[in-house]
Amino acid sequence: MPEVNVAPYGSWKSPITSDLIVSESIRLGQLNLDGKAIYWIEQRPQEGGRNVIVRGTADGKIDDVTPPPFNARTRVHEYGGGAFCVADGVIYFANFDDQRLYRHRHGQTPVPITPAGDIRYADMVIDPVRDRLICLQEDHASSSQEAINTVASVPLGENGSRQVLVSGSDFYSSPRLSPDGGKLAWLSWNHPNMPWDGTELWTSDLSPDGLLEHPEKVAGGIEESIFQPEWSPDGTLYFVSDRTGWWNIYRWRNGNVEVVTALEAEFGRPQWAFGSSTYAFQSAQRIICSYVQDGSWRMASLDTEHGVLEPVETPYTDMARGDLRVTSDDAVMISGSAVEPLSVVRLDLSNGDTQVLRTSCDVSVDPAYLSAPEAIEYPTENGLTARAFYYPPSNGDYAPTSGEKPPLLVKSHGGPTNATSVSLDLSIQYWT
Repeated sequence: MPEVNVAPYGSWKSPITSDLIVSESIRLGQLNLDGKAIYWIEQRPQEGGRNVIVRGTADGKIDDVTPPPFNARTRVHEYGGGAFCVADGVIYFANFDDQRLYRHRHGQTPVPITPAGDIRYADMVIDPVRDRLICLQEDHASSSQEAINTVASVPLGENGSRQVLVSGSDFYSSPRLSPDGGKLAWLSWNHPNMPWDGTELWTSDLSPDGLLEHPEKVAGGIEESIFQPEWSPDGTLYFVSDRTGWWNIYRWRNGNVEVVTALEAEFGRPQWAFGSSTYAFQSAQRIICSYVQDGSWRMASLDTEHGVLEPVETPYTDMARGDLRVTSDDAVMISGSAVEPLSVVRLDLSNGDTQVLRTSCDVSVDPAYLSAPEAIEYPTENGLTARAFYYPPSNGDYAPTSGEKPPLLVKSHGGPTNATSVSLDLSIQYWT
């Protein structure tokens, strides 16, 4: 056995240096699927923070899609997210510098499909029946002191006019088309609410020319937060609601709201950015979902008719980014664990095999130098309980001097729009 050095805390030498932390790190997000191809965005510090759309193909090839200097990032609601969508190999994305929407086929030069001006776009969905995008439109060009948010349509070609479909509320998100293109669902909310306080879920028929007919409020209000409306393959509208105090999955069927899950757990997350997805359909009868309970994320398979939730075993305990997409064969997610950084992972739903397509930190560290987070809780004001993750000092080469207590660093997460993650973070391991 190698000799262990006895030394005071704070003097231990470690291979985890400040230079190592920043050398190979990127930020991953915004998964999209197009047939067997997987798309995601990489934010790269080495390129000045440029957001690059990356494609992984069925044969294992991974390559950049958006050429420099294009930067796939939207400023709608400032936090952004939902900056691109893709269908049949054609990508539509918001470019950060001018906030215009561009159409881009891999290997060709991106072409703008919206005019220049102080208007931003996000959270796009393609309407193939009417050859258009439906998206959020944030107009900063008006004389109003505050930007005007609407749900609008944008023609896929260079010619044609944008059209406002929904207006009147302060904020919108999540326009979602039914599989047959005959219905549209969306979320709206107003000041002073944030979307995790209270939102409304609406749905409407669409006329042949794409206008709304018979809009109807389905759920939500100033004290009920609705998250991620999605249409199942059979045309049933599902959504996540916190009406019980916990974000659970519901559906709108035959004019009634039906509960699908009833756990003291969160199947949703604060909607501080567009495009989050904590569940997706493997079929009309089965949902693959993620939820957080006692600070740890879990995956499960949900029988939609009987409400039976069965665990899906994976080595990952962090899916807090809300990036989960599903096909009939695979689940694709951005996930991590205490020993693995956040990564783009493909999960074979038939046998549970996982494949890492891209990692956010391409650095290998001996586990002897890694501290594993321990879930703890402690009493706080008004009789409530606070939760945290404790990282004890860890270094395989050293032991502390007798009777010495380690210094304690306390880091508060950036709530309410964020939560502590247990994924491997070298900036935490640097201190432990």
